[in-house]
Amino acid sequence: MSRPRVVITGFMGAGKTTVGRALARLLGEGFVDLDEAVASAEGRSPRELIDEEGEDYFREAETRALRLALEGGGARVVATGGGAWTLRRNRELVKAHGCLSVWLDAPYELCRRRIEACGRASDRPFARDPSRARRLYEERLASYALADLRVQVAPDATAEELAARVAVALDAPPL
Repeated sequence: MSRPRVVITGFMGAGKTTVGRALARLLGEGFVDLDEAVASAEGRSPRELIDEEGEDYFREAETRALRLALEGGGARVVATGGGAWTLRRNRELVKAHGCLSVWLDAPYELCRRRIEACGRASDRPFARDPSRARRLYEERLASYALADLRVQVAPDATAEELAARVAVALDAPPL
């Protein structure tokens, strides 16, 4: 039996893309970053889509990109955007494809430091206002908690260490 696809969720700055790439390397599998897939399909970055077309348009594009990633044969590891998992339709899509959903549970302060450290807060429409971002983080926690696997992200944890924890869970026998 082949291992399930892995879909990684969590807040902005939690490390979804970095850990997803590390996991894909570790497993020898393909990787898709959903924000990159949306940008490729739409010809504009997620920031541009949100600023120009609105969040609803972006979320629809995100769902289309997720469906393509899960129905295609290439990628076995998918990193979602921070809000993708909050939509029931996306969680149902992930479940329907038998994926293991993984929540990278990083404290808000760590996520914020990472976003600011790389100077990308202005590129992230939902991170521009720190108080709004904090509220969004709190609002999304209940959705993130619906993931199959919760991986605590410590400030000193490397992407490789976190990926190894997910890989161990993949190889665990079913309950």
